[in-house]
Amino acid sequence: MKQFFKFMFASAFGFVIAGGLLVLIFFISIAGLVSSLEDGIKSEKKVSVKENTVLHLKLNQPIVDRAEENPFANLDVGPFKNAGQIGLNELLESIEKAKEDDRVKGIYLDLKSYPGGMASMVELRNALKDFKDSGKWIMAYSSNYSQGGYYLASVANSVYLYPEGELSWKGLNAEITFFKNTLDKLGVEPQIIRGKNNKFKSAVEPFMKSEMSEANKLQTKKYLTSIWGKMLGDIAAERSLSIDELNLYADSLMISSADDALKHKVIDGTRYYDEFTAELRDSLSIENDDDIEFISFNKYKKTSLKGKDDDDKPSYKIKNKVAVIYAQGSIETGKSDGTQTMGSKTIANAIREARKDSNVKAIVLRVNSPGGSALASDIMWRETELARDAKPFIVSMGDLAASGGYYISAYGDRIFAQPTTITGSIGVFGIIPNAKKFFNDKLGITFDGVKTNAHSDLMTISKPLDDFEYSKIQDGVEDVYSTFLNRVAKGRGMTVEEVDKIGQGRVWTGADAKEIGLVDELGGLEDAINYAATQAELEEGDYKVREYPKQEDPFEKFLRDMKFQAKYMYADMILGSDYNYLMELEKARNMDGIQTRMPYVMRIK
Repeated sequence: MKQFFKFMFASAFGFVIAGGLLVLIFFISIAGLVSSLEDGIKSEKKVSVKENTVLHLKLNQPIVDRAEENPFANLDVGPFKNAGQIGLNELLESIEKAKEDDRVKGIYLDLKSYPGGMASMVELRNALKDFKDSGKWIMAYSSNYSQGGYYLASVANSVYLYPEGELSWKGLNAEITFFKNTLDKLGVEPQIIRGKNNKFKSAVEPFMKSEMSEANKLQTKKYLTSIWGKMLGDIAAERSLSIDELNLYADSLMISSADDALKHKVIDGTRYYDEFTAELRDSLSIENDDDIEFISFNKYKKTSLKGKDDDDKPSYKIKNKVAVIYAQGSIETGKSDGTQTMGSKTIANAIREARKDSNVKAIVLRVNSPGGSALASDIMWRETELARDAKPFIVSMGDLAASGGYYISAYGDRIFAQPTTITGSIGVFGIIPNAKKFFNDKLGITFDGVKTNAHSDLMTISKPLDDFEYSKIQDGVEDVYSTFLNRVAKGRGMTVEEVDKIGQGRVWTGADAKEIGLVDELGGLEDAINYAATQAELEEGDYKVREYPKQEDPFEKFLRDMKFQAKYMYADMILGSDYNYLMELEKARNMDGIQTRMPYVMRIK
């Protein structure tokens, strides 16, 4: 009895201490929020652009199509540190504004690697090139350049590297993580059901194979080569190098150090930071001891152009709108969750709202998604069909518009994509784990029960599917694939046979997708908006862009995210960079129903 009370009081004491710590963290978080809000208000009042200013673009946060509203950017409270995001929409808008702003003389491009996707990288680089072509200058400087970072930096008038720095140049590599051997050891059998001819639909391969299939290697090689070719072509044009030279440097690993990079003319010079800032002062025509007027992107995006024409129509008097609906993240039923999850209810409501608004004359659906739930995709698809019947409906593809992402894009009057957009993946699959051996052999757990009908226990993880059950689920997968093919065929004006020929789960780049009819134009979001305005017979200055869906309240989101961040905080601390593998397994565990999802989990390096 003494031992019982000893452990009981110890447990109670531990519970009280843990609860006290959680309360303490909560109040510290609230204090941090208040401080952040105060800093944000002060910052809003102080933002101004001085003459002879340099726009400092430090790209060190994840870049998404549209960032969430974040008044807590300065928050740094224990595990609840807000890393922040950069919205590509605001980034492009700021570069365009800086091009017209006489107070901004140039851009300091500050980056080691590029923290975004391949298509957004091209879109950003195009905006920077347009800025440079206007007669203003761009200087890039870093202590190290990744390949993506260098691709972006290569557009600059001058590219500098720290004397002891490095530049990675070795070509693109795509790597997939396979879990089959782990599942075998655990005694878990992933029962895979996919379209009979969906040989390219390899999202299931990590659970059923230990290496890539030949079909997956073929499609991956194809789109990697396409992306690499785009990068080489753009770099060669700006650096007066040939594509053959750049490939030779990669094949022979001839470039790694700053001296190598300078020798082979991929950079313009090596500089210590003080030497680089001296270059900036020369470009600004100021003395060596004068301070450089830098303005960060986060501050500059809040400013307005100086000296705008007073005859311009005030914004509040412009009634005509072009709606831009941001559909980004993995597709699931229900509501969207930030930038990671696209909820069918949220996006369907946004499309419906824009369709019914008489002031909205055209709609642009910006898609950036690897796909997800087939049901959720179809719910959103129905709203795209109604929208296209009501007014010009244009699609702009971001980094990804694959599988379910293509499903909701297929009904666009015109589809825009970047050459490096990943799209297609028209295919279907489902995964049902059979963990009977794991429970029986590894844990000693057995299952027993009763049922009213022959297959009442269908889809349980404690037993394998029998042949009849498998065939019924296979029929369901085939039905969904048939529906997918018909949706695309009708939307693109093709036959079902033509779509199936280029479907079967195969992934394409935007450039290749244009050649086979899945995409109409190569271009970015601004191109899509301009085209939509033209189709609606709107002239520049007679309309404004309205973004959907409405942003979630930042404070409510913060409180909800506290739970999520606490859940994964310790896993992140223990696993480090391998934390991503845990997240992918978590996504697989949460897959609900038949999936129209990207054919792999891959990281391009």
